[in-house]
Amino acid sequence: MAVAARKTSSKTPVAAKASASRSAGVNKAARKSNGPAALSREQDLAAYHDMLLIRRFEEKAGQMYGMGLIGGFCHLYIGQEAVVVGMQMATKNGDEVITGYRDHGHMLACGMEAKGVMAELTGRRGGLSKGKGGSMHMFSVEKHFYGGHGIVGAQVSLGTGLAFANRYRGNDNVSLTYFGDGAANQGQVYESFNMAELWKLPVVYVIENNRYAMGTSVNRASAQTDFSKRGISFNIPGEQVDGMDVRAVYAAAQRAIQWCRDGKGPYILEMQTYRYRGHSMSDPAKYRSKDEVQKMREERDPIEQVRRRLLEEWKVSEEELKAVDGKVREVVNEAAEFATNDPEPDPSELWTDILK
Repeated sequence: MAVAARKTSSKTPVAAKASASRSAGVNKAARKSNGPAALSREQDLAAYHDMLLIRRFEEKAGQMYGMGLIGGFCHLYIGQEAVVVGMQMATKNGDEVITGYRDHGHMLACGMEAKGVMAELTGRRGGLSKGKGGSMHMFSVEKHFYGGHGIVGAQVSLGTGLAFANRYRGNDNVSLTYFGDGAANQGQVYESFNMAELWKLPVVYVIENNRYAMGTSVNRASAQTDFSKRGISFNIPGEQVDGMDVRAVYAAAQRAIQWCRDGKGPYILEMQTYRYRGHSMSDPAKYRSKDEVQKMREERDPIEQVRRRLLEEWKVSEEELKAVDGKVREVVNEAAEFATNDPEPDPSELWTDILK
């Protein structure tokens, strides 16, 4: 009843004008850059480890796909690691994550075991969905991860629903709803924006703008290429973020999540990032030059930025960083070994986990 009353309430012209003025000020203020957060030595080391784990995991997944051990589609997150790691650094236990099908990195950043993720990719019993879902149907209620979804943009309305549940229950949890520049043009995204602002739902919309969607440049597919402005007509504040710098992501995530916890409604973060591989393993990525990709790798790589800081600012030794890489490779290799030798699901599993 309270929601219905809030939905149908009206404002006087003066109140509406004042509200619009405040909203315009909010949007203008939110788009100002406050610069990257100053991370501690421990935070930089943790970010380096987590991003490296995602990178090595995805490299291994690509190898296993080439060997025929992973079937169907396989969308790698290589190059975009700073986005989900920086966002997760600003969360608390209870905050939810939901995303699209480029989701392995999100799962690992949420704390899901590499063995379970890889085993799901190879369709084995030890997979996080018992080997029955693959990359597009992995969930973990324990880790508050509500899936990587195969239908483009479908997770946006679902993530908004998670935020509605939080508002209804009266907790201070926030829904982090990820989608890409391609999905940003889907109609259900704007229906979700409208509902989220109307009911002041605690949801951060994280637009991972990796520039090419499935293979078409944003300049050819989007009339408005500044995705942080996509919520203006709904009075939703937004800002563009350097998605290749984990410090910038962390700083923006803190602002956006606190905005939601304070009951001010939704927030949009456009993460300007870049994927090094094709849209999926079957994409030769001929729509961009090799020089463009190499330039991003050499000048903007998110992991190398942290590595340089650790060496130059925090005086971490090369040996210590090699030890981190060694431990990460060990975890990934164990995951691959497990995912290769774990049994496939019993045929009887076809009749379990079915809603009747």
